[in-house]
Amino acid sequence: MDQTIPLASPDLDADDIAAVTAVLEDRHLSLGPRLGAFERAMARYAGTGDAVALSSGTAGLHLLIHALGLGAGDEVVTTPFSFVASSNCMLFENATPVFADIDPATWDLDPDAARAAITPRTRALLPVHVFGRPCPMPRFVEIAREHGLQLIEDSCEALGSTIDGKMAGSFGHAGVYAFYPNKQITTGEGGMVVTNDPELSGLLRSLRNQGRTSDRQWLDHARLGWNYRIPDILCALGISQLAKIERFIEARQRVFDMYVQRLERLDEILPPHPPASGHRVSWFVFVVALREATRARRDAVLKELGSRGIGCRAYFSPIHLQPFYRERFGLREGMFPITESVAARTIALPFFNRLTEEKVERVVEALELALHATRHV
Repeated sequence: MDQTIPLASPDLDADDIAAVTAVLEDRHLSLGPRLGAFERAMARYAGTGDAVALSSGTAGLHLLIHALGLGAGDEVVTTPFSFVASSNCMLFENATPVFADIDPATWDLDPDAARAAITPRTRALLPVHVFGRPCPMPRFVEIAREHGLQLIEDSCEALGSTIDGKMAGSFGHAGVYAFYPNKQITTGEGGMVVTNDPELSGLLRSLRNQGRTSDRQWLDHARLGWNYRIPDILCALGISQLAKIERFIEARQRVFDMYVQRLERLDEILPPHPPASGHRVSWFVFVVALREATRARRDAVLKELGSRGIGCRAYFSPIHLQPFYRERFGLREGMFPITESVAARTIALPFFNRLTEEKVERVVEALELALHATRHV
């Protein structure tokens, strides 16, 4: 019997299987009725005027950078503490990511640091709702207005997170969600841009479909585009999953609370900071941090956890220290000390809807043993 506890596991049921099977039975596999239905359902949930489904969250970020006209010579202020796609999307269009450090408590982009990073070449802000925790979006909206900047939200980890009831992803010019199997809902692969700008959403629909437009023949192309389409099979799964999102968020919060309660006995571990007033966090992952004095043991702790059958990972590696960012932009250690300190201490623990109380206890016990085993490393 397999005794491992995976880092993540999608929550799929008979309704999801039936939804996918129905698409196979009617044989309309791409650009079919489920595409529009998924987009409408997501726009309703996000509280935006429109939504555009794509092959991935990365595709959504890329098309937004392109559609908003960002390119060579343009700077976009963003965070170095994120999955690399949030910055790579700029490089695809030869725009330049300009990093600003993070808040030491929330690990989201610090608005004051972002403001200080703005130059005459800055054309956009791209905050990331890290691990599902919403950034202080009213501050970023204010900064964007003051400086005449586009505001793009990377909400790929934050479907269902809110600030005073307003959905993460709906504050800026556009927001992006993603549906990889470890996300709050999954389509296997897939993403969604939400926006209140009908001109932008129309352009995105053309760009995702090789530059075609609805008023032209199939082999006529109005502009350069990409194949960033998402098949109807995945849209059907997305519709089924989205119908259960609130239940999923509640399940993840229960797992989160079980962890926090049990981690109180481990003095060397810092659990996630509590949400700000008025914020609801739709948790994507459960990431703890070692105290600063213990950071040198982090990799040894990860190795010990893995040897005990516990899925775990360091979340995230700083983007500015990725080899090709160092080489291209001359970035180096010490430039963003808060990001670097946090990244050196993080441990992502198993986190998914159906994680049981018994397994949470087993994870925490394994972490306690790992900390003890590495005490003299």
